[in-house]
Amino acid sequence: MIAPDIAGTLLRGAGIGLAIAAPVGPIALLCIRRTLAAGPAAGVASGVGAATADALYGLVAALGLGVLAAVLVDHAALLRVAGGLLLAWLGLGALRRALAPPHAVAEAAAGREGTGLAGAFASTFALTLANPMTILSFAGVVAALAAPGGGAAAGLALVAGVFLGSVAWWLLLVGSVAAVRGSLPSGALRWIEGLSGAALLGFGAYALLAGLGVVA
Repeated sequence: MIAPDIAGTLLRGAGIGLAIAAPVGPIALLCIRRTLAAGPAAGVASGVGAATADALYGLVAALGLGVLAAVLVDHAALLRVAGGLLLAWLGLGALRRALAPPHAVAEAAAGREGTGLAGAFASTFALTLANPMTILSFAGVVAALAAPGGGAAAGLALVAGVFLGSVAWWLLLVGSVAAVRGSLPSGALRWIEGLSGAALLGFGAYALLAGLGVVA
């Protein structure tokens, strides 16, 4: 039986996970696009990749791995550049598919159904890891919300809650998108690929410029 203080910490972590995952950004955009283009499994794999990265950073904070956290934060600019390049590559891929003949877009989407799940997971995992400043946020959250006197157990419960709350959000998002997937008009996928590709390129350009210190 889970102790009441640990259970409370788990629930608080779940609320944090929902709050972290819910804002619309490049990860949400990828989940939506992949759900529409390749099916719900690809969307879920993308969301779980992001949730796993958040949980990993939370674990570093909960275990007090200050040296590792400092190394990652020191290399934050390099990681943001890498994340920006990955977003740009994904955006260019979406634009390339949008410019392909209609039958090629449909065939490509059908061919991706149920496949490439490891790649979907890995890409969002890497993109989320490309923001190591998350560690600092988690460090404050662990200190403020872990059950008093709970030690490592409270910190781990908080991280587990964050992961579960984040996954719950991605399941809700993917389920909602999948529900309307079948009713999309013919040719909608081309527009989705084009718009998401342009947006991903924009996110990638900003991350790249931020990593280079051009923008804040």
